[in-house]
Amino acid sequence: MQKSPEITKRVEQLRTKLQEASYAYYVLDNPIMEDAVYDQLYRKLQELETQFPDLITPDSPTQRVGDKLASQFNSLKHNIPLYSLENAFNLEELKQWQERCQNLLIKSEELAAEKETIINNLNYVCELKIDGSALALTYENGLLTRGLTRGDGITGEDITTNVRTIRSIPLRLNIDNPPAIVEVRGEAFLPLDEFARINQEREENQEQLFANPRNAAAGTLRQLDPKIVDQRKLQFFAYTVHLPTQNTLNSQWEALEKLREIGFLVNPNRQLCDSLADVYQYCQNWEIKRKNLPYLTDGVVVKINSYSLQTTLGFTQKFPRWAIALKYPAEEAPTVVEDIIVNVGRTGAVTPMAVMKPVQLAGTTVQRATLHNCDRIAELDLRIGDTVVIRKAGEIIPEVLRVLHDLRPAHSQPYKFPEYCPECNSKLVHPHGEAIIRCLNSSCPAIIKGSIVHWASRDALDIKGLGEKIVVLLRENNLVNSIADLYSLTVEQIANLERMGDKSATKLIKAIEESKKQSWSRVLYGLGIRFVGSVNAQLLTEHFDNVDELAQASVADLEAIYGIGTEIADSVEQWFKLDANQELIERLKKAGLRFSKNKTISKQNNLTGKIFVLTGTLATLKRNEAKKLIEQVGGKVSNSVSAKTNYVVVGEKAGSKLTKAQELGVKQLTESELLTMLNSDIVPTA
Repeated sequence: MQKSPEITKRVEQLRTKLQEASYAYYVLDNPIMEDAVYDQLYRKLQELETQFPDLITPDSPTQRVGDKLASQFNSLKHNIPLYSLENAFNLEELKQWQERCQNLLIKSEELAAEKETIINNLNYVCELKIDGSALALTYENGLLTRGLTRGDGITGEDITTNVRTIRSIPLRLNIDNPPAIVEVRGEAFLPLDEFARINQEREENQEQLFANPRNAAAGTLRQLDPKIVDQRKLQFFAYTVHLPTQNTLNSQWEALEKLREIGFLVNPNRQLCDSLADVYQYCQNWEIKRKNLPYLTDGVVVKINSYSLQTTLGFTQKFPRWAIALKYPAEEAPTVVEDIIVNVGRTGAVTPMAVMKPVQLAGTTVQRATLHNCDRIAELDLRIGDTVVIRKAGEIIPEVLRVLHDLRPAHSQPYKFPEYCPECNSKLVHPHGEAIIRCLNSSCPAIIKGSIVHWASRDALDIKGLGEKIVVLLRENNLVNSIADLYSLTVEQIANLERMGDKSATKLIKAIEESKKQSWSRVLYGLGIRFVGSVNAQLLTEHFDNVDELAQASVADLEAIYGIGTEIADSVEQWFKLDANQELIERLKKAGLRFSKNKTISKQNNLTGKIFVLTGTLATLKRNEAKKLIEQVGGKVSNSVSAKTNYVVVGEKAGSKLTKAQELGVKQLTESELLTMLNSDIVPTA
C-alpha cells in the first residue's frame, strides 16, 4: 500500500478519535465508545503505523508502552522543588495553622489597606490526600517529555517511560498553542481492586505479596520493564499546575478546573470552603466516607485558595506556609489471636508475632502483627484466644494495641515464651538489661540465612539476584552455611536448583564475583556486627586502614572516635574476639574481598584543592571533625558558597548556603555520602 494524503488523514482521525475516547473514559468517567470498538480502531491505527513508521507521533496511543527495558533510572533535578506538607491531627492544630497564616498576612506590607477584608474572607480548597507516589510531569510545547519521582524534593528519578503507561496522564495536553513549558504535579496510585488482583496473582506464583497499595504503586513505578507497569493499571490524580503565564490563574480552585480542562484526571471529591468550620466538616465527613472509596486516602490537604495570598505567605525550608495536611487517626480493627509464633532474626533476636483471624485494615488483609518482645506480651497480658485491637500507623507490619479482656475465653492460659530456639533448639538467652531474648548459636539456620541476606543487601555488598528466596534455596540444598561459602559456588551447582538455569546461574555468579570490588566500609557493614550500621562502618574504616587494625582496637580506642559510643565499641570488640569470626574473615580474605583501604590510588590527589562547604547539623560528626577529615585528604573547607565550590555537605536545618548551592547547581552531599567519598578511591563528579 502506498502512502497517500488519505492514509495520513486516516491516521490523524484514528489518533484523535482514540484520544477523545481515552479522555472521556479516564478523565470524565463518561465513556463514549464501546471497548470492542476502541480495540478495533486501536488495531487499525497500529497496522497503519507499522506500514508507515514515519506517521508515528510521540503522543499516539500506540506509543504509551515501549518495548525497551530500562537498565537503571537516572536522577535529575526538578525544575521546581517538591515540598513536603506540614501535618495537623485535630481542629486545634488547624486553627493554629490558620492563625499563623493570618498573622503573617497582617504583617505584610503588600496587602496594605485591604488586608483586614482579605484576611476575614479567607477561603480554602480541600482535597483528599491520596496514599500513593508523587510525580512531577514536564510538558514541552504540549507533549509529555519527562516524568520524575518526588525523590528528595530537589532531585527525582527519571521514570518517563513508565509514566507514559498511565492512561490518566495525557501524552499531549488539550491546549491550542500550548506554552513552551508546563509543569504538573500529582499522585500516582493503585486502585484497591487492582491491588487485590496483583496480590492474588503473586500468591499464585508464590511471590512475596505487596504490603499495601502505596508500596505496590511505588514498586510498580520503579519497574525496569514498562510492560509490567502497563499491566498494573496505575491511576493519577493531578493537583498542581505551573504555567509560564501563571497570572492567568488566580486560585487553586481555578488550577484544578484548568487541569481537568487540559486533559487530566482531578479528584472529584474536592471542595471550596468559605471557613475553617466548613473545612473541618469536610474532613469529618470524609473520615467515614473514605472507606467506600476505590483507593486509599489517609487525610485531607487544605490549601489557601488565593494564589496571591500563597505568594505572600511563601515557604519555610520544608513546607509551603499556605497548605497543611490534616491526617486521620491510625486505623484500628478488632480480631482474635489464633496463635503466637516467634521469628529469629540475623542477630539472633527472637521476635514474637501474633497470628490472627484475617481482618481488613487500611486497605489490606492483615493476619499477623508484631508483639515486639516478651515484655510487651506481659504488659498486654496477651493470650492465645484473646480478642485484640490492632492498628497500622504508617507501619508495614501492624501491631497489637490492646487486649479486650472482657472477651477472653474462660480457660485461656498465660503465654509462656519458648525456652529453646525454634530453628536450632539451642537454649535461648535473655541478656541483662535487654528486652530482647536471643539465640546465641552462630550456626543457627535462621541466623545464617539472615546474615547472608544482609551481606547481599543493597547497602552492603549489593549482590543483585541474591534475595531471600534464593538464599533459602541455597540453604535447603546445603550449598551455603556462611557468607564465605558464596564465593565457592559454581554455575553448575546453581543451575541444577529448582526454577534456576544456566542463564540465571551465570548472572548470580557474576554478581557474587563483582561484590569482591566493594569497599572496605561496605564489607565491614556486611559482616552484620551488632549496632554497626553503614554510617558507623564508614567512620570505623576511616580511622582503621584495615581489618587487622580494627580487630586489635580496644574499647577505649573505639570510643575515642566521635560517633562511636560504648555500646558499639563493646559490640565490635566482642565480635572480633570470637574465633569463628576470625576464621570467617580469613576465608573472605582468601576469596578476594577487600578488608583495607586501596593504597594504589591516593585520595589525597583526588580531593586536593576541592572546596567543601558545610551547612546544617550533621548526624554524627561535629563541624570541626568533618573539616578535619576533609583537610586530611587534601580538601578545603570554606564558609561561603560560590561558583568555585565543589561540594556542599547538607545536614539537618540547613540554611541559606543550601539555597545558594541550589541556585548555582553545586553538588550536594549527605553526611553518609561525604564519609563514603572520604573512604573511596573514586570521587563523584562535582
